[in-house]
Amino acid sequence: MDNLGKKRLETVLAITTYAIGSGTASVTPTPGGEIPKQLILTTSDILMYTAIWKIYFEEDLSSKGLIEILAELGLVTFGATGTAYVVSKATTGILKEITNWTGPVGWGFTSAIAGSLSGLFGAIWAIYCDYLYSRREQPV
Repeated sequence: MDNLGKKRLETVLAITTYAIGSGTASVTPTPGGEIPKQLILTTSDILMYTAIWKIYFEEDLSSKGLIEILAELGLVTFGATGTAYVVSKATTGILKEITNWTGPVGWGFTSAIAGSLSGLFGAIWAIYCDYLYSRREQPV
């Protein structure tokens, strides 16, 4: 398996692990405490993004300047993605508050949504990192 193939496999495994973790953490009912839980899940997602970055570029994302990251992503893309992410987390928190009253069926439904959203955003980030890595590795 070539280097890019290994990076892609590691990335899929990382995304799967974080998505399962998010789904599992979301299933626990916490009436009135869903928004703080979403902040914790957001931190987990950020760790997933930094892990994916490290897989591709073998450097910590935190060591890059914020200006450089925004320049790479493009301010419009960053703003749109950030807004979509915040809306999805808020929606998941509100949905979880509602489904706390429905019992295990509702909890499972919310768990699936939370895991899917984490996986979706992880996949989008992975595609972007893969694109950057492929551009860096192309012979001139």
